[in-house]
Amino acid sequence: MWSYFLTAAAAAFILQGLPSEASKLIPPVLPLIVRNPYLSTWLQDAREAPWKRWPMHWTGQEIGFSILAAIPATDCVYPLLGRVHDSLLPSDEPYNVSFPLYLGAQYDASTTNLTYRIPPPSTDEHSSDDLEITLSFLSPITPTSTLRQSIPASYLTVHVKGSFNVDIYIDLNGQWVSGDRGSKVVWDFHQAELTKDNKGLKTWMVKRETEQLLTEWNDRAEWGTLHFSAPLDVHHEAGTSVILRRKFASTGTLQDTIDDRHRNIMNEEPVFAFAKSFKLNASSSSTSMSDSVLFTIAHIQDPVVQFASSRGLTMMKPLWSSWFASDKDLLTFHYFDYENAAQLATNYSSQLSLDAFESGADDYVDIVALSARQAMGACVFAGTEDDPILFMKEISSDGNTQTIDVIYPAFPFFLYTNPRWLAYLLEPLIEHTLSGQYPNKYAMHDLGTHFPNATGHPDGNDEYMPVEECGNILILGLALVNSLKYDTSASAGSIWATIGSDSFDTNPESSAFSLNISSGENISFGLDDRWGGSTKGTKQAEKWVRKSYSLWKQWTEYLIEFTLEPHNQLSTDDFAGWLALQTNLALKGIIGINAMSAISEIIGETEDAEYYKNISDTYIKKWEEFGISRDGTHAKLAYDWYGSWTTLYNLYADSLLCFHLDDHSLSTNQQPVSLRGDGQKPLKPGPGKESGFVPQHIYKMQSDWYHNVRQRYGLPLDSRHLYTKTDWEFFAAAVTGKEVRGEILDSVAKWVNETTTDRPFTDLHKTEEDGGFPGPNFFARPVVGGHFAFLALERACGGMAAEGLAFLNEPPMDHKDSVSFLFKYPPAEEL
Repeated sequence: MWSYFLTAAAAAFILQGLPSEASKLIPPVLPLIVRNPYLSTWLQDAREAPWKRWPMHWTGQEIGFSILAAIPATDCVYPLLGRVHDSLLPSDEPYNVSFPLYLGAQYDASTTNLTYRIPPPSTDEHSSDDLEITLSFLSPITPTSTLRQSIPASYLTVHVKGSFNVDIYIDLNGQWVSGDRGSKVVWDFHQAELTKDNKGLKTWMVKRETEQLLTEWNDRAEWGTLHFSAPLDVHHEAGTSVILRRKFASTGTLQDTIDDRHRNIMNEEPVFAFAKSFKLNASSSSTSMSDSVLFTIAHIQDPVVQFASSRGLTMMKPLWSSWFASDKDLLTFHYFDYENAAQLATNYSSQLSLDAFESGADDYVDIVALSARQAMGACVFAGTEDDPILFMKEISSDGNTQTIDVIYPAFPFFLYTNPRWLAYLLEPLIEHTLSGQYPNKYAMHDLGTHFPNATGHPDGNDEYMPVEECGNILILGLALVNSLKYDTSASAGSIWATIGSDSFDTNPESSAFSLNISSGENISFGLDDRWGGSTKGTKQAEKWVRKSYSLWKQWTEYLIEFTLEPHNQLSTDDFAGWLALQTNLALKGIIGINAMSAISEIIGETEDAEYYKNISDTYIKKWEEFGISRDGTHAKLAYDWYGSWTTLYNLYADSLLCFHLDDHSLSTNQQPVSLRGDGQKPLKPGPGKESGFVPQHIYKMQSDWYHNVRQRYGLPLDSRHLYTKTDWEFFAAAVTGKEVRGEILDSVAKWVNETTTDRPFTDLHKTEEDGGFPGPNFFARPVVGGHFAFLALERACGGMAAEGLAFLNEPPMDHKDSVSFLFKYPPAEEL
């Protein structure tokens, strides 16, 4: 299987995974170097030439990142990235500042390519073709290699093709290591000649003179070291930005010298530069030649997070340190592993493109490609290979650590790409709660008020979303368990999860999800063991659930008492405000109870399983009475808010967990449910049966409704405002008919091309006017992992989940029939 996988990847891998077809959508911002919340650099105003603006961090703060091309035969210098020409004009130096023809950007899940053309020198009779330059930024997503994914570094390859010579210049400044422009930075330079294949590296190392451990300045890290590496055949120099850039523009090279006057970031702005000369006219022939140079950019931090673990407050080391003894070892491996990382990333991007096209259309291919690096860009790998942890920052909204209702909308990406990473996201929440450090009976909202400090809420005063978070984590728990249960590669939730060894640690005290990487050479090194499957999957699921079963029961008991008629509280859409009796929120909790029934079965707790199943079946019938409009055309925003409507995005979990494939209705002669404790009074289920846990007509009803209320730029969240959440749009669209799904997808694509938002992919925007931010301004958040909802659903339930929704493609329902079905048992009082 693995040899076939590599063959397929090799066939797709050509030149650092350059996308073979032009991207159809042009977003306002594109990812360049995106690995975690701090190594996160983006192309501003991506609809314009890349030299019009400086690249930026996701916060919007500009970052010094300059690239120039110089043509020796013409004394012309061309800016390629950043407003580097501001340093060159006005000038009496012997060079001319010109601008290339920008051909635009192409991108896939891991790569962004910017391509330019420069005309040949008029004096060169042998050069008739333009010079083509491509800047290829690779932040590889490697679902088969957690080791590679954990490395906080990206690649930049400069490709040139032509028949005349060109010199390339690149520099970075101190803004990569601090958000405070007044910070004093120090730097060093290291040159290593390696014995293997006579290869070596030149590396700049830059950091704050006084690092502030685990501290941020406007969401920028104030600790850690920038490592900027290049091959030995480039020239290097550190010095004042204007001086170095003009020197290169005049001479086409650098002097291999270092300005050692350490100073503030913007005090005679120190930059750290490399220059590479390409000799493309080695003969009198006009034949074009190709060449390239590879750079790497890394931001190394140790520790990465402060975590209130079961053993106390712990400084968490980066996961990569489990395999590499030093920064140098890591960076050397990373640089020379380029072809392997690119091949693995290309395999993922190619398969993703195929799956997305089959699931949606060309536009969907681009949407998920734009979302992938952003989803991973909020995450940091920590821990050890025996107990890996993935920490997530709630970027831009409030900076919380490990927010459950941010992990939840992102989880389709993880299910499709690598469910193992979802397990690593849940582990610190479970460990912390089991250790007794959180006092409430419901699931916590987050693991810390502000990343990177996962210090918990021992006072219990985290944001109040009790039903939301209990429902979320129960759904996530069963989704994770289901991802382990498959018999063949074709029936797995992620095709990349099926590759690797079957090793499994039976020790009940060890982690169920320890990481056992391969020890081969080249691309075979550092690959994950198989995730679940057959007997191994069953054992992993049992081991994981058994260790934390008391928590799952605790959260479920809370939902039994409070989810059917949720009191005044926040849902995940907290920006919309507090509201009682939320229809969509109640549905999530009820699905959570049903999920607990399946979780109980995993470890043979059949009595619990029957109990939770009985309650959830009863609740879903009462929920329909309470939450559906009198005319049976749509779900209300709240039980008592007549004339309102809501996007019922929590319906997605019913299908993803395969509940829609079975008949979960209670028989007509079943007795009322007997509830434990002092919860709500027993309820008697009504008569009648219809396929699925949530009846099919609810799906059909909502699909038809979305067709009617869709706006120019998408499906509004509910009847209160003309704004949408894109993650929830894709959750909702995934469980609609093909025609409605296409309509929603068209609206999102139109928004991507036309929105006035100026930050990385926002998940909250207006559905009319300019498609801009409605306030609050959300951007760069990992919740865009929800855009993978179509893909995760189509691989769920052994590939049967989407087939189970075929009824949605039938003609629009007769709402008179839906009303009669709704009220075939006595309606709730006053509803």
